[in-house]
Amino acid sequence: MNIISLLPSATEIVCALGLEDQLVGVTHECDFPAGVARLPKVTQTLIPHDASSGEIDAMVRERLQTERALYSLNMPVVESLCPDLIVTQALCDVCAVAESEVNAAACSLPGQPRVVNLEPTSLSEMFDCITLVGKAANCSDRAETLIGSLRSRVDRVQQRTTKWLSRPGVQVPRVMLLEWIAPPFSAGHWSPELVRIAGGNECVGEAGERSVTTSWDQIRDADPDVLFIACCGFSVSRTLDDLPILQGYPGWSEMKCVREGRVHVVDGSAYFSRPGPRLVDSLEILANALHPQTHPLPDDMPPALRLSTDQLKSAS
Repeated sequence: MNIISLLPSATEIVCALGLEDQLVGVTHECDFPAGVARLPKVTQTLIPHDASSGEIDAMVRERLQTERALYSLNMPVVESLCPDLIVTQALCDVCAVAESEVNAAACSLPGQPRVVNLEPTSLSEMFDCITLVGKAANCSDRAETLIGSLRSRVDRVQQRTTKWLSRPGVQVPRVMLLEWIAPPFSAGHWSPELVRIAGGNECVGEAGERSVTTSWDQIRDADPDVLFIACCGFSVSRTLDDLPILQGYPGWSEMKCVREGRVHVVDGSAYFSRPGPRLVDSLEILANALHPQTHPLPDDMPPALRLSTDQLKSAS
């Protein structure tokens, strides 16, 4: 079977199912596991590589108004790969090729490959996506085994959190997971669920709902004990470039998380924004940052970057 993936999380699901040898094409953003870098790229983006966060947000909003995605298919490459299965998504309106374009492309290809759409909004729905891909790729048993392994890891975090919560005098930290800085976005979908399992209480974002633009006044008034910055599609180093924007918001220095030095930066591109197997990695990273004595970080997993006093200081 020739499989084309049209989003990074789908690529990670396909490879986690042991189907990397059947993966023939990926997006320009697919970078994990490392071996997929050699594969033909079937998408292209309209976003300049050096665009600022504000410019990216403006392009996204403009595309939403015109119902056009920021990514498009490279049809000559797609045609040359003769796909039997195309895995895409209809969850986000702008961060992947438009569903209508994918369906039109599939109808134009010889044999009309099957198109599988992934739309998870929670951790359990991400597991359902693995089941869906496994069934479409004729490896349901592998999917069941993978899901079992991932669920076991989630259960271990939940059990440690439950034990921690049973201690007298425990206070659950109020957490905000920030998905974008300019303008601020609260994180929805699966993120508040991850925070809860890790032993925190998301105080702005809504579980199962879309990530939304959030006024800085609302964030400041929520005054979280802990702030995680997980910019969608950004690495840690790229996120750090935008810290001066965050520091420039009124009341930044007075927020509890800043005063107490509990602001963490995590790789939103590799983890929190990708609803694939590494959402479980995201949970373990989050849990370790919130309660390091309760949740040891698994080997070979990067810890959240806790910002130093100098990094937290306002530019003013």
